[in-house]
Amino acid sequence: MVLTARFSSLPDLASLETRWRALEAASASSFFLGWTWTGSWLESYGVRPELLTVADQEGGDVALALLGHAMMPRLLGRCATLSLNQSGDPALDRPYVEYNGLLVAKPNEGAAVSAFHEALARRMDWRALRLSGIVPGSPLLGMPVRRSLCLDRSPVYQVDLDAVRDASGDYLSLLSSNTRSQIRRAIKDHGGALPSITLASSAAQSAAWIEEMRVLNEGRHSDNAWADPAFRRFVVLLADRGRDNGEVELLRFTAADGGTVGLLVNFVYRGQAMNYQSAFAAPRSSKDKPGLLCHAAAVAHYAGQGLSLYSLLAGKDRYKQSLATREEALEWWVIERFSPRLEGEALLRRMFRRPASA
Repeated sequence: MVLTARFSSLPDLASLETRWRALEAASASSFFLGWTWTGSWLESYGVRPELLTVADQEGGDVALALLGHAMMPRLLGRCATLSLNQSGDPALDRPYVEYNGLLVAKPNEGAAVSAFHEALARRMDWRALRLSGIVPGSPLLGMPVRRSLCLDRSPVYQVDLDAVRDASGDYLSLLSSNTRSQIRRAIKDHGGALPSITLASSAAQSAAWIEEMRVLNEGRHSDNAWADPAFRRFVVLLADRGRDNGEVELLRFTAADGGTVGLLVNFVYRGQAMNYQSAFAAPRSSKDKPGLLCHAAAVAHYAGQGLSLYSLLAGKDRYKQSLATREEALEWWVIERFSPRLEGEALLRRMFRRPASA
């Protein structure tokens, strides 16, 4: 199949949604490449990246993606940078994309990436390309360039829900003795049972719970996304869109005495659940672990629904590792063309042994 890639201005969102959803149905894409995520980001932040279209000989969509263009700061000054499914502005890219790539109809992944690379090679308006949250060994890294730099690699800790069911639902038996004892002590503090779960069922309820998540997260993080009104608008819109199609769940966890233990924003997509955001009540005692309790209850919830996986998404947090029964990884790359400025930067990094992410 001969495929052709081209770049164009972003069309109106209604017409883009029709095309995007049709291609999503024909793909094996991640939630982060689906319209619930993509449409919510475009609408809530008002971003207008370019549209990449890879088409067949009849002009039908085979792959779609968004491409931001920005002059991004580098060691020796700003650099013309393209960003796959991001804008290039950190404030607008705060909803971090994971499992990134092209939204592509099966089984055309390799041919679509090749067409994308050929179209990129013809463009003279960029020196660097950011590929955030891609799987290791992604074919997107196969473009002939001056250098490819891995900026970061993050584990993605997960719970195998088939293994939970094989253990007759005894998730704790799959964890380390230390994690088991922590969760059991916390269960005792909360009346002897895991928290019960309620799902937000209306836009008003979602908005109120998301505001509660903002309050619970105040002062708990050095870089608190919940303090950003634009990010909260994004989460509200994401929750509303995803509630309607079953792809996003906003869950409240309640103890036996009626007290709130925490809230989670989770994605449910193609047989898997993924935890995107969380907020937890203050511990009731020195041994209380509200976060562990909420995730343990979520594991039981999704195992009971027959899902295959509960993912804690990318992150190096110790608590994620303690809850996991398996893991994979995602990587953040920048690929560079030749330019005197980037050559000088590379030389300085070698001289001072600075990592590419510095």
